[in-house]
Amino acid sequence: MTAALVAAGLGIIPGAAQAADPVPVAAGVAEAIAAAATSEGFHSPADRTIRTALPAAKGNGAANAKTAGSQSAQSAQSAPTALTEQAALDAGANPALAVDVSGTSYTAHGIELTALITSADFALDVVIDWGDGKTDTVTAQGNAELHHSHVYDKSGEYQVKVTVTDTANAVEAVNGGAFLTPGSDFTPHTPTRLLDTRNGTGAPAGKVAGQGSARVKVAGNAAVPAGVTAVALNVTVTETVDSGYVTAWPGAGYDRPGTSNLNYTAGRSVPNLVIVPVGEDGYVELYNGGPQSVDLIADVTGYFTRASAGGYTSMTPARFVDTREGVGAAKGRLAARSAFTTRIGGLQGVPQGISAVALNVTVTEPGGPGHLTAYSGSGPVPTASNLNFVPGQTVANAVIVPVAADGTIKVFNGSWMPAHVVVDVVGYYSNDSKAAFLPFTPFRTLDTREEAYGWPGGRFRAREFITQGFTPEAATGVEAYVLNTTVTETAGTGFLSVAPSPAPLPVEGGPAAPAGPRPGSSTLNWTAGDTVPNLVQASDGEHGVITFWNQGHEDADLVLDVFGVYQSK
Repeated sequence: MTAALVAAGLGIIPGAAQAADPVPVAAGVAEAIAAAATSEGFHSPADRTIRTALPAAKGNGAANAKTAGSQSAQSAQSAPTALTEQAALDAGANPALAVDVSGTSYTAHGIELTALITSADFALDVVIDWGDGKTDTVTAQGNAELHHSHVYDKSGEYQVKVTVTDTANAVEAVNGGAFLTPGSDFTPHTPTRLLDTRNGTGAPAGKVAGQGSARVKVAGNAAVPAGVTAVALNVTVTETVDSGYVTAWPGAGYDRPGTSNLNYTAGRSVPNLVIVPVGEDGYVELYNGGPQSVDLIADVTGYFTRASAGGYTSMTPARFVDTREGVGAAKGRLAARSAFTTRIGGLQGVPQGISAVALNVTVTEPGGPGHLTAYSGSGPVPTASNLNFVPGQTVANAVIVPVAADGTIKVFNGSWMPAHVVVDVVGYYSNDSKAAFLPFTPFRTLDTREEAYGWPGGRFRAREFITQGFTPEAATGVEAYVLNTTVTETAGTGFLSVAPSPAPLPVEGGPAAPAGPRPGSSTLNWTAGDTVPNLVQASDGEHGVITFWNQGHEDADLVLDVFGVYQSK
């Protein structure tokens, strides 16, 4: 079977899949979500309470706190004038009325609020203003401890205010603070090169040494704003002379994780999309885990901030372009140094008005070396690239692309020879989408080469699948996970498919859950002896379970690393 057929799931002989034992990872994911979403929040102690006399009480302070000398009508001409509002409040029947307010979070858009009310034993009306035009109203009696939660529709900073009203004594107490949601929204960016060690872009020219790293300035660079929380980079390693890997992380002040973002072998240029948190200094760091020096390239395609922008909506991977079949573009290989335009918005469940789209782009049957670049349907060809290839190679890479106002994108063939192109849509970003991004400290959930992470051992068998349970019941509103999938120790040609499971994980000792139909889309492609990575923004469906399919006819090994989650709650 040719690589061209394998690339798009064509010509595969149907077979029955026998699932390997499911791997439960939900507990680790739950801890990661809680840790990522736990914000510093705010705390405004009771002594910051602003107490105000209600209109009915103003001017009556003297009546509530008369002195003995002012009780006589005969001495009225020498009585003091009405007490100040504060004096009246202090002399009233509920002088200690105050509220201590704190807010924190354990989800992307949620707030957990605690209000500690200090009051004499009077009936109280309490209004919680969440700062987004929504309020909650409750009642209390005397000293009280209230706990309330709220979910914001979009990322951003909100002014939270708690008002406690004692109607009997005509006084109210107000306190609150500013709450910043932990989740971040996405803003697409025209693909722009931030780093190229071959020519000194973003760093001194020269290869990155083995076990060395390169720092990439993100915040304040190429119109990326200060305060950016994470960035989408297309990272490419090239001029390799040995095998190795590259890890992206926030850099200074953070420990380098034990996971990898892309793997390479001698003589190959390998790209991969990376979504990585940005350090407090505005930089990210790229570590060369190989023994020999390499060149590194990083192109920004978008960034995340804690401000209302594009949320994420996942979808079952859908094929929008296949030049071999004439789907979404003219039939036949894309000509050298040319581009096609294809519509995304308004087709196959993708709405109009989206700001960016998450794709898996595959090149197959290229006649020569080159690169592909995906970009907005209304813009010029950027100098950046999304994937690189050599003659006859089938390569897939995840891509996030800005979408033009008319719903279109373009794909440019930077080779001097024609090539076939396949485009699968896995999700999109829009102002109407709710899910915000929460980055994790990356951690590994599966490595079939080891009896670890709950895996009983054994390879990723040909034509079979592995299921992993990701979302625990406590983690609500999960839209998709950001994963890095790596296939290695390959003995033949094949491709990986990733899809939500149509069924929950089976109970312990029960029969295997059905896998559902075999997907036709591909996440990454391989040939014999390859080690191939690719980022996946994978939906876990209604059951919180993701299925990984080996669509080849030879066994391989699979490595899964989790980098973050999109969450709407």
